Amino acid sequence: MALVLHSTSNNKNASKALIAAEYTGVKVELAKDFQMGVSNKTPEFIKMNPIGKVPVLETPDGPVFESNAIARYVAKSKPDSTLFGSSLIEYAQIEQWNDFSATEIDSNIARWLYPRLGYGVHIPPAEEAAVAALKRALGALNTHLASNTYLVGHAITLADIIMGCNLSIGFRMIMTKSFTKEFPHVERYFWTVVNQPNFCKILGEVKQAESVPAPQSKKPAEPAKPKAEPKKEVKKEEAKPEEEEAAPKPKPKNPLDLLPPSKMILDDWKRLYSNTKTNFREVAVKGFWDMYDPEGYSLWFCDYKYNDENTVSFVTLNKVGGFLQRMDLARKYAFGKMLIIGSEAPFKVKGLWLFRGKEIPKFIMDEVYDMELYEWKEVDINDEAQKERASQMIEDFEPFEGEALLDAKCFK
Repeated sequence: MALVLHSTSNNKNASKALIAAEYTGVKVELAKDFQMGVSNKTPEFIKMNPIGKVPVLETPDGPVFESNAIARYVAKSKPDSTLFGSSLIEYAQIEQWNDFSATEIDSNIARWLYPRLGYGVHIPPAEEAAVAALKRALGALNTHLASNTYLVGHAITLADIIMGCNLSIGFRMIMTKSFTKEFPHVERYFWTVVNQPNFCKILGEVKQAESVPAPQSKKPAEPAKPKAEPKKEVKKEEAKPEEEEAAPKPKPKNPLDLLPPSKMILDDWKRLYSNTKTNFREVAVKGFWDMYDPEGYSLWFCDYKYNDENTVSFVTLNKVGGFLQRMDLARKYAFGKMLIIGSEAPFKVKGLWLFRGKEIPKFIMDEVYDMELYEWKEVDINDEAQKERASQMIEDFEPFEGEALLDAKCFK
């Protein structure tokens, strides 16, 4: 007897079970003439899922709802299925990525996409938070995939099926090439997965979104005007125009914008850094110290706490790249240099950061989780040795502290 999946054919959550069925050989059929918004409102459907959400799998032993649970059921319906790996640790890792996919990837794509499609109110600060959280998740995924073709092991597992389906709506609807290019290993992984024959049978051809959907503008309905009543004399100050609206509340300013003006203009320094092609020490580095304002800015060394883990060069480079991506929220208030040091593993990661204000800004410490992975020490510019070290980091001086540079990255 075939299992019956109550859903439309283009539902990415239903696709998880259908792709799993292709890999296991389990027979799963879509319910005939299923209509979203109609079929899932019937008493028969509500009996299977009391809140009417789609999809639902009808089995000989009773219904199963929630898409990941359905996909697990289908994957486990064949005892010899390889979709859960070949060991207990692989099983646990598959479930780990399934949870990550649901809570970090799928939920944040939804928080970004659905309000823009009109399924909820579009609130810019909420969208910014969703995009930041999604970037953080994709950065972590990108780091893992830098040294792994699939999420677990060397073949497709249920983790890839669920991750691929969850990513598919993002790639199709809102995650443009300009957004995903920051995560090259995620891109490579996604196109590898969705072009597998069993994925193609269910998902068809996947094309990446060319633009981010514009928010749907919803005008609130105007209240009915009351019938005219005899005019009453009112005091002038009580009279209000009929269409008067409350003035919008000003957006709260970043505390750094409220600091006294500084003689150092950060954009001027970034321009000097970018435009200096020769005599860098004499022009750019000297220019930095001429501009530097210790009353308006602070300068910090950072050293990665876990350098012993940096045993693979490209993984280390990706780790630093992800950190710089997550620092994007500080671009208006910061400049940074990150050096990856050493000609062989383990590689050392050290940095120099310029921040607006006399401390590391709190919002950066709160939002960028990588900050706690580094030891931070303020540069004493009255100490010539520390000042010279900072100059060498700005300059990408090599050898740095007696070692070759693997790479140097700039945040500006």
